[in-house]
Amino acid sequence: MAEANPYGTPSSTGPEPIGPYQNRINTFMRGLLRVPVLSRQVGKRLCVLHVVGRKSGKHYDVPVAYTRHGGDILVGTAKRPWVSNIRTGVPLEVSFGGPRLTADVELLTDEESVVRLSEAIARDNKQWAKFNGMGFDADGNPNLADAYQSWQQGTVILRLTVR
Repeated sequence: MAEANPYGTPSSTGPEPIGPYQNRINTFMRGLLRVPVLSRQVGKRLCVLHVVGRKSGKHYDVPVAYTRHGGDILVGTAKRPWVSNIRTGVPLEVSFGGPRLTADVELLTDEESVVRLSEAIARDNKQWAKFNGMGFDADGNPNLADAYQSWQQGTVILRLTVR
């Protein structure tokens, strides 16, 4: 049984499940991020993480939403299979609709970091908040009970520092 939510009652049941169409959407988004004029617009909210499989060596190009926060790039995501290939201290390549850049990465899985940084991402990107089951109070503040629930259900935060 899950621990009681210290922030109160969530406003949703949590992050939306990944649909069977997600691979087609990812392929489409990767294509948009390669088109010179469109990539500048699309790249304002999306980047591509170029992840290499630890065991297989297979390359994965994963389009994800990001938020700039204190000089870093934050990516909040459910713990998908590709996330297991990311390790703190092992650099990865990232692109924002242009050339690949190298970034140092920190994988954050602890409650305090995920809740706090999910709140920062939600403030910046309402669409990300909706997709991840995060509501807002009457004053426009993200619901921390939702952020906690999302953490309980496996959300992690990647903090990237582009070199």
